[in-house]
Amino acid sequence: MNPDATTTASPADRSTTTGTAGTGTGPTTLLPRAHRRGRPRGTGFAVCLVLLTVTLIGFFLSPTGPVAGLWCLAMMLVLMFMSVPVALSLAIPSVIGVYGLSGIPATVNILATAPFHTVSKWSYSVLPMFIFMGMLLAQSGMAAKIYRATDRWFSWLPGGIGIGTTAAGAGLASVSGSTIGMTYTLGRTGIPEMLKAGYDKRMAVGTVIVAGLPGALIPPSILLVVFAGIASVPVGPQLMAGAVPGILIAVTFALFILLIGFVKPSLVGRRPGAARGSTATWKERFSSLGEIWGFPVIMLVLFGGMFSGAFTPTEAGAAAACTAMILTLIHTRKDKPLGKVAVAAMNTVSATASIFFIMIGAEMLTKLLAITGLAPAITSYITGLGLSRFAFLLILVLLYLVMGMFFDTMSMMLLTVPILLPTLSAMDVNPLWFGVFVVLLGELGMITPPVGILSFIVHNITKNPAVNLGQTITLKDVFVSLTWFLPVAVLFLVLMIAVPQMTDWLPALLERAGGAQ
Repeated sequence: MNPDATTTASPADRSTTTGTAGTGTGPTTLLPRAHRRGRPRGTGFAVCLVLLTVTLIGFFLSPTGPVAGLWCLAMMLVLMFMSVPVALSLAIPSVIGVYGLSGIPATVNILATAPFHTVSKWSYSVLPMFIFMGMLLAQSGMAAKIYRATDRWFSWLPGGIGIGTTAAGAGLASVSGSTIGMTYTLGRTGIPEMLKAGYDKRMAVGTVIVAGLPGALIPPSILLVVFAGIASVPVGPQLMAGAVPGILIAVTFALFILLIGFVKPSLVGRRPGAARGSTATWKERFSSLGEIWGFPVIMLVLFGGMFSGAFTPTEAGAAAACTAMILTLIHTRKDKPLGKVAVAAMNTVSATASIFFIMIGAEMLTKLLAITGLAPAITSYITGLGLSRFAFLLILVLLYLVMGMFFDTMSMMLLTVPILLPTLSAMDVNPLWFGVFVVLLGELGMITPPVGILSFIVHNITKNPAVNLGQTITLKDVFVSLTWFLPVAVLFLVLMIAVPQMTDWLPALLERAGGAQ
């Protein structure tokens, strides 16, 4: 990351770069968006206090358990908009709800047992391994090398630099576990490269914004691990369920950029007098692959171990993290290698603790929903509407796109999945498929105008003269770029609904190989 990053970024941007060495996996990225933009003051804060008081009164006057549960959810949302961290926003209403409905003994029990039972789940033990692997790769400087390699291999195509950016984004986001961190890194590298090649500024910005979407699905995905824990499904099959859709959506964006290159070549720098991208020789292309040899080695350890049956998913994560540590020591052997590993380890502890803290709050919410009976009541209501599976999922698409304007993907999952799980079986929705669907929806919500956080992060990045190369890139340009790419993503979501089998065959293959946990 460039040293002037913190001088050009907004407060929201800085929160994603300083928390955990620019990976975007730190505590600040796991807070509601209002928190990252500053606490509400004046009239806004007073309104929030009034609403909080109303929810408390409404809860204690509730005639039934489900109604009390709704008031607790309302209280939770008010706390989030008051900029209370997500973990506390989940835990406080849950504790109040349990106390109001079941008394002091149940409250003491949930406070005493929920933290341990949540973080001691075996399925979550893979999380610090994946996070550590991403931190190590960030410290090793592999990000720039991956981008350079993809640029040399794809830039000869119409729109080739954009295609290379998409490929680099998928790889970087999958190993870093953070779409936000990858977007920041790729934005500072990819946008100026595309502008130099004559790309339309909106095309350059839009390509970077959507480049990280596949990484949220391609293993190892931290979000899919979290979903597996919430939904009580095996981690290995859930990770594998995201692989094919992740690769396919990356290919879909690449084909869209290629199509633009043929239909409207001026948008990708293919006009007289404009640069046509890299003229790399075959020697340079193969040389660039030699610079990133560690990346396929890690993937081989991770996937090869699981498919061969040598490792469970958790063991494969540990083996991949160990491999990443060895590679980091090799790549940084002349630049304080032990210090790089130490920084990665400290950042891993910080990121893991913040995620576990939120999960404890989510566990308390799940217990509250069980006590109030709200989840079964919602299931009965939805099934009573007579909606088809397709209609139910389309409604969820709209719901998540709206929620994505205010919350990050982790927060949306923790808020909604415990409530929706009982409904899935009634609607004949496979939990493995739904995990992939929810994660992709959450990531799309984070780029959706008018308040998608990734849009603002990229806009702040483009204010740097080293990134915009003298061009003025407005927020309107960012939003216009998204109107080009978002329809492609929405069409892919519809394809997922129509062809759910794309998530099934790889987990089935893993199970046959004897690697399922």
